[in-house]
Amino acid sequence: MSSNRSGLPPRGQGQRGSTKGSKRGSTRKRKSSGLKRFFRTVLTLLIIGVIGVGLYAGYLFYTADKVIDATGTSGEVAPEKSAKVKPITMLLLGTDYRPQTGTHLSDVMMVIAMNPDTKSATVVSLPRDTKLELDGYKTNKLNAYYPNFLAAEKKSGIPATQEMKTMMSKFFGINIDYVTVLNFQGFRDVVDALGGVDVNVDANMCYRDTADGTNINLKKGEQHLNGEDALGYVRYRKSNCSPKTKGSDDFDRNRRQNEVLHALIDQAKSLNGVMGAGKVIESVGKNLETDLESQQMKNIIQAYWNISKENVDFMPVTGDWKSPYVYLHQDELEAAKQALKDQLDGKAGSAQANSGETEDGQVN
Repeated sequence: MSSNRSGLPPRGQGQRGSTKGSKRGSTRKRKSSGLKRFFRTVLTLLIIGVIGVGLYAGYLFYTADKVIDATGTSGEVAPEKSAKVKPITMLLLGTDYRPQTGTHLSDVMMVIAMNPDTKSATVVSLPRDTKLELDGYKTNKLNAYYPNFLAAEKKSGIPATQEMKTMMSKFFGINIDYVTVLNFQGFRDVVDALGGVDVNVDANMCYRDTADGTNINLKKGEQHLNGEDALGYVRYRKSNCSPKTKGSDDFDRNRRQNEVLHALIDQAKSLNGVMGAGKVIESVGKNLETDLESQQMKNIIQAYWNISKENVDFMPVTGDWKSPYVYLHQDELEAAKQALKDQLDGKAGSAQANSGETEDGQVN
């Protein structure tokens, strides 16, 4: 009687009821546990990703810092002369140096003016066979001066890089702040570190030289080039193969150099560019000579790291070939000189700067 008045279900029923409740509770626990595992997994992956990015960024910072300190000079940079606040100019020489030949002809010669206010740059390139006639200097091909200055270094006591900077400052009518020399291997390594470069090869190209192992063999059309082939593409002048391919002149070479530089800017912003940044920093350091202070190199990286290729104005100066020289078109040369001065005065790149947006849509 008492048991019936208690209102409790019979023992058997209670056991069955508790079993059903247990199954429902177990199902809820399994669902809850599954969701927790899922979120824990996602969270773990996010944490690993963040840590990985942090470690990689740290590696790049550490690598860049080491290489920059080893490559640049130890001189101090006054705050008002920092590339972050002051426009600067640089002479860039791309030499044909490689151990097999030991030559130092400057196959690439560019003058770069950069302005931190407009976040823009002007790059003027000259043909290597340009006839240079300048007071105080013996008339010669443009690419012969650097090796001649190198040969005279011991006697004159003046670094060849300083001689080049002085001469080109006088030629362009502006003060060139710095000079940087990059050799063939440095160019190869940069392209390879960025995962190669996409270009539209304008013609079949074939040239071989057993003296230094050069083997240029490119087909017309869109190509993805590694460092070795990209170097061949920008260097190609004539063919010694059978059948011969069409040759090219200094103006073609300058145009291709600018094309590859534009493509490298694109590639540097891609995933391959991010993953290859460490190798780029390391390879450049091994194959580069500059009078930039280490601190100024860091200032330049900070000021121009996100520069858009639309804000880089390439101006190759052309001319007429009359063996053994290229005679520059004076109107183009004067326009190039003015463009460099405009860049330094903040008159170039203003349209892009005033838009307030970068190429990727981010506000400056």
